Amino acid sequence: MVTPSIGARRRSTSRAYREAAIEEDLKRSLARELHDRVAQTLTSMLMDLENFKADQVGRQSVIRQMDEFQDSTRLVLNNLRQLLYELRGEASVGEGFETAIAALIERFQARTRISTELTVLPGWPKELGSSLALNLYRIIEEALSNIRMHSGAREVSVVLQPHSDTELAILVRDDGRGFETHDQRPLGMGMVGMKERAVFLGGQLRIETLQGGGTCVHAIFPRERSISTDVIILKEMPT
Repeated sequence: MVTPSIGARRRSTSRAYREAAIEEDLKRSLARELHDRVAQTLTSMLMDLENFKADQVGRQSVIRQMDEFQDSTRLVLNNLRQLLYELRGEASVGEGFETAIAALIERFQARTRISTELTVLPGWPKELGSSLALNLYRIIEEALSNIRMHSGAREVSVVLQPHSDTELAILVRDDGRGFETHDQRPLGMGMVGMKERAVFLGGQLRIETLQGGGTCVHAIFPRERSISTDVIILKEMPT
């Protein structure tokens, strides 16, 4: 048997690295194209439908049709998002959603010196599907980013809780200056992103200035969205 020379083995290894790099570049390129050309359009459709429904108060038949259309759009968008997560390597088994949020808060405190507390109330699901977990993670991450850049807060609380028998909620509160005194320009895209993620989950998001100062980001979404045949849990992500 002929043994490959050292040079041949090196060329083979080098070729394998190049092929792997090309594959990763193709995956990232495909993920960007799917996100920019398809996912964003579907998300905009959901937002437009939500606004249209708000204008149709009393026209229940129209609202029911819009609900069905939104459910179909969410199904397509959910499948597309899952594909994007897999292409970007974001959907994999990790330590769990609560652990990931706790790690996010720990990094936030270390960076900002703002006292931050995580509270998980009874009734919060033990497992979340990866798509749901990632969207909720990003909402909390963006809320904390806004607090760091704009609020002047000294204390923050993050709460994961049941909202009703059929709904769950996340709250991010701070004791800062309040939303109305923030510089609106840098918050624009982040606010839109949080609301889009909430709509994608079939829920809603409010950003309110609290009496006495501070801001509360309040996202509510259907409890059924927490149940998934895909119980892959969000891995810890860097901020």
